[in-house]
Amino acid sequence: MEELLAGVKKVKVTTQKPKHDYWNWKPKDIQLEEGYGHIVELCDFPAEFKTPDLVAALAEFQSQGFNIKWVDDTHALAVFSTQAVALRALQIQNPLMRVRPMSEATQQSKKKARNCSEFLQPFKPRPEASAMVARRLVSGALGVRANIPREKRDEERRKLKEAKERKKLAIEQRESAWEGR
Repeated sequence: MEELLAGVKKVKVTTQKPKHDYWNWKPKDIQLEEGYGHIVELCDFPAEFKTPDLVAALAEFQSQGFNIKWVDDTHALAVFSTQAVALRALQIQNPLMRVRPMSEATQQSKKKARNCSEFLQPFKPRPEASAMVARRLVSGALGVRANIPREKRDEERRKLKEAKERKKLAIEQRESAWEGR
């Protein structure tokens, strides 16, 4: 041991700073293009949570509609119909989970959003429908007559007519808003 210590004292030790600091290396941050403003990340919730639990946490947005896309056990993406609704969702105060914008999301969530971009389009509710058209097509293909009471047929026709009128009115309102009427 003494021999080793004597040898070390004779050697002049110098240190150099490394060219690259690998101790503080982090993977490159994924940059998302514009168009992800209608998506928020839900995170830090218990791994036992299921989709209905997340839907219940976002219950106030049920009327505007949204979809949940899972990333892992404690992260999910909430896809809203517009960016304005997503901004309102960012203000949720829930002790069981955090809500943050995609710009602050984890790398895994950003990667999921980028890889599944065709599935993350703004949410659109399914249009109102009835079984009347399907029933007519099936009965026509089978060559049989459908035995539906007249009252039920009239009710289905009325519902379809009302849905068409609502859709037409919404289109007119949207166009008039853009034209400043």
